[in-house]
This record gives sequence, C-alpha cells and structure tokens, in this order.
Amino acid sequence: MSESSLVRRPSSFFNLHVEGVGYLNRVRTIKPKKGQEFLACTVAALRGSDSDVCYTKFDCRVSGADAQEVVKRLQADVMADKSVIIGFRIADIYPEMFTFEKGDMKGRPGVAIKGRLLRIKFAKVNGESIDVPQPARPMERDRVPESSLEDVPF
Repeated sequence: MSESSLVRRPSSFFNLHVEGVGYLNRVRTIKPKKGQEFLACTVAALRGSDSDVCYTKFDCRVSGADAQEVVKRLQADVMADKSVIIGFRIADIYPEMFTFEKGDMKGRPGVAIKGRLLRIKFAKVNGESIDVPQPARPMERDRVPESSLEDVPF
C-alpha cells in the first residue's frame, strides 16, 4: 500500500443553513414505499416586523438526533393545537414543485421549501419554556474557512 493511499483528503461540501424562530406544525411519520420511515414536520418561520409578521413555511425531515427527541416530545402538544414555537436551524433547503389536490387551489401548481431540521435551540408551548438538549460543544459560528473557498470557480 502506497503512502498516498493512506493519506485521506478531507471531504468538501457547502452548508446552507437557515436559523430563526417559528411555529412547529404537522408533526408526522412518513412511510415511503421504498426506504426507511422518517419523522417530518412543518416550520412556519416568522419574518418581518413584529407589528406585521409574515411567515415562510419549511417542510422538513427531522435529521438531528436531539431535534428528533424534541419534536417527538412536542408532537402531542402540536396535535392538541397548542401554540408550539421553536428556535431552529434548518439545512440544505431547496424548492419542490407540487400540484394542489384539494380546496380552491385544486389542480394549480405550488412550491414547497424542503429542508432538514437539524437543531431546536429552544421551545415554548403556550408561552411556557420547555427544556431542550444543547450540543456538547459549541458550533463554530458562521465562519467559512478560507481553505474551503480555494477551489470554488467564482
């Protein structure tokens, strides 16, 4: 075995994260025809002025282990129509086209923003704080290493 085969080159990838505050909705388990079932939810993220709030919905696969634990714990509150607000981190967002199947929009095209719910930073149910697990080590904040930009074809 040559020395070059023993040296591993670190993998490179780009992260796209969205952080914010929003309402947790539609917690459910998805059972696809192929593949493993997974936990999913919708986050209605708040944006704009507090006097004129707008919402952006994210349809998420719950990916982080701590996030899965928290979402499962909050599922009963969501099902009971309680107000569940979370601080969140969603990764790898992308648009997905669909066709409305019911209601006034039936037959019309729509767009959903999909992503992976990685972390829940805080949670409140009807205004009461809920304990959520915090990461063991603080994550590096919003820093892009210079080395990751060297090979980018800008």
